[in-house]
Amino acid sequence: MPHQRSKAEADTSKNTSTGTDTDTDFRPHRVVVLALDGLLPFELGIPHRIFGRPKDARRRRLYEVVTCSIRPPGPVETDADFAIHVAHGPEALATADTVIVPASYELGPVFEEGVLTDELAAALTHIRPGTRLASICTGVYVLAAAGHLDGRPATTHWADAEHFQRIFPKIRVDADVLFIDDGDVLTSAGVAAGIDLCLHMVRRDHGAAVANEVARRTVVPPHRDGGQAQYIQRPVPEPQLATTTAARAWALTRLNEPIQLRDLAEQEAMSVRTFTRRFREEVGVSPGHWLTRQRVERARQLLESTDLSVDQVARDAGFGTAQSMRQHLQSSLGVTPTAYRRTFRAGGAGGAGVDGSDSPRA
Repeated sequence: MPHQRSKAEADTSKNTSTGTDTDTDFRPHRVVVLALDGLLPFELGIPHRIFGRPKDARRRRLYEVVTCSIRPPGPVETDADFAIHVAHGPEALATADTVIVPASYELGPVFEEGVLTDELAAALTHIRPGTRLASICTGVYVLAAAGHLDGRPATTHWADAEHFQRIFPKIRVDADVLFIDDGDVLTSAGVAAGIDLCLHMVRRDHGAAVANEVARRTVVPPHRDGGQAQYIQRPVPEPQLATTTAARAWALTRLNEPIQLRDLAEQEAMSVRTFTRRFREEVGVSPGHWLTRQRVERARQLLESTDLSVDQVARDAGFGTAQSMRQHLQSSLGVTPTAYRRTFRAGGAGGAGVDGSDSPRA
């Protein structure tokens, strides 16, 4: 999805991709996570896990992650049988390049009426204009109540989508996607979709190679398209029921070749109609959409990590022509292949590591 990066993001990308900065000039992108009473510990930990890993080629952390409360430092209740101690108050929000609001089960009037409490409203005033905002699951209620989503697309957990739309009628709610990138505001569905959103932000900031290595270290899929369905009808196949797994594995080994729908169906000995239905049930998108997404990811990796010409990258990724690849990258990423390579060139941001290694490419 096309997006515009904030000045802070552009500065970070410049620092990490040109290789001309000094240690004095370098400043990691600061992610501040807002911990609210009733928070889910799992979702609170997602930003720390994902953003806490990436390092550049000089072993400097690309992100600094800080947790803050809307009150002075102290305990914050969770939905589990323990509290957590948060070392920073709301003033930390003023230092953020990105603010992330995880889910909470105790939002009170924010959830029930779409109105901020005085305490929360005061805390949010610390956020500087131009700061990138993101939410995980019901954290979107906070962004909506603060007025950041009026007239814009947003998502949340499918179970709360109808209620969210009723409370905030000015927002264009999409309950069928994992996350939505609307430039300076990003929203995600529940729980694991928060991982997808954070990986997407790393990919957006520093390229596919860095995000893929973070995913590999975290042992999660490197990429799930934001437009993928939240709820997949058949996420785990029934016993002895044929799946589309083998067809997907077959396709990934020959992305540079023409692949027709009937070719995929033949790998599973299914009719095209049955295969198409089963594929959507299991993956959440059509075979054509999935195949295009894989080719875009392949093109990104080649643009980052090789010196192949744009024409050759287009052929190796299965787009056939540079014009076709340009159209798909422009549609998916909002940039041309040349602009993408210039931003995430190997040896710069694309050469960043995760645990300090100099060449950790996935």
